Amino acid sequence: MAKNTGSIAVALVVGAAIGFAAGYSVKPRGKDTQAPSAPAAARQADRAQARPAAADAGEVVYYNVPFDDFQPTKGPKDAKVTIIEVSDFECPFCNRVQPTVKQILETYKDDVRLVWANNPLGFHPNAMPAAEAAYAAHEQGKFWEMHDKLFANQRQLSRENFEKWAEELGLDMKKFREALDSGKFREQIQKEQRLYTSRGARGTPAFFINGRLVSGAQPFENFKRVIDEELQRADEELKKGTPRDKLYAKLIEGGRTAPVAPAVQRPEVPSKPVYVEIPENAPSKGPKDAKVTIVAFSDFECPFCARVTPTIEQILNTYGNDVRLVFRHLPLSFHRNAKSAAEAAMAAHEQGKFWEMHDKLFANQRQLSRENYEKWAQEIGLDMKKFRAALDSGKFSDYIDRDAADANKVGARGTPAFFINGRLVSGAQPFENFKRVIDEELKRADEELKKGTPKSQLYRKLAAGD
Repeated sequence: MAKNTGSIAVALVVGAAIGFAAGYSVKPRGKDTQAPSAPAAARQADRAQARPAAADAGEVVYYNVPFDDFQPTKGPKDAKVTIIEVSDFECPFCNRVQPTVKQILETYKDDVRLVWANNPLGFHPNAMPAAEAAYAAHEQGKFWEMHDKLFANQRQLSRENFEKWAEELGLDMKKFREALDSGKFREQIQKEQRLYTSRGARGTPAFFINGRLVSGAQPFENFKRVIDEELQRADEELKKGTPRDKLYAKLIEGGRTAPVAPAVQRPEVPSKPVYVEIPENAPSKGPKDAKVTIVAFSDFECPFCARVTPTIEQILNTYGNDVRLVFRHLPLSFHRNAKSAAEAAMAAHEQGKFWEMHDKLFANQRQLSRENYEKWAQEIGLDMKKFRAALDSGKFSDYIDRDAADANKVGARGTPAFFINGRLVSGAQPFENFKRVIDEELKRADEELKKGTPKSQLYRKLAAGD
């Protein structure tokens, strides 16, 4: 997941740009356990966007995470611990964690049940077709066999190979092809994606262990700690007389139904910076030869991206020409209007008005639509014929997709994500957290300048070590 690429703190939603479902209206194929009604879920999501709850430092957060009877499972229905794995067949970190998942099941045997859930990320073009192929196999009782094929051949995901592997598994090929051609499982997959992202699983892999969120491809020991604690909680509940077949529903009862913003914390930054490419025409503020370059990956529909905007302005006002801000796009797949808003921003950028449109989009985050994009374009004085032509042609779609792909490569697994001279700071952090990193980078930049590094080469030198 996809925040930090494999060491995100257990039971804490790091990187505050958590995606919320716009409305939970897709009917499940099976019966949900403790699932909210569609109108209630939509109201909960709306309230969460307006007033996200914050976790106290050290608080263990539980979510009410239902699943339906279509979702594939391993392990007994009355297990003491239920783990919902929210995953993406094209995500390399989801693949990397599979041996750990296997180790968990082998270690805990009948005490653990594993439930599969899909979250095919928008910048993985083969993730949704792979999920559909897995469910087409599931329809014939071969989900886990297809699951293994897909992860074992993650770089060869294609319709041709899905059919090849289906034949190898002995599936009824007519039924399998019809399932893929009709898209009969897409609604189920999207329903899962919206539900679990609304609970805070904004990237992949994500795991809910009796309702406790563990993000990323964590080592076995991190899972073990949470599972052992949950086994104790389950035993205490059983002693109270809760039947085993009602245990999971009882353990998640009263859990949160919207993501929790993390407690204020120092930003987690890798010890080694990561070089993030800057496209020639990327929107930016500040001089190209600034001592500190901040590359921001953002999503116009993300409430935390809007919330951090005043902090970014404070940074620019405080540091003046010492800081350059570069805006890059990471429209999350469960934000329906994020990609179109990004295209509108780039269509305005083409006419030299990116930041004016940027401000309109964030100020009117709940009214993102083509009609409003045109209204705001008129208000900021754009050539409307050129603006409409840009949106109609989709001329910036590939540019935005490349931004998202680059974000995935460098470990920006959610929004907002900031690379400060290559050092990752995730989420809507307070000004003081950014200031600490920026001040350290200014010192590093001054040391590099004393060595004779030209200012024009400073960013590459500091971020890539060139």
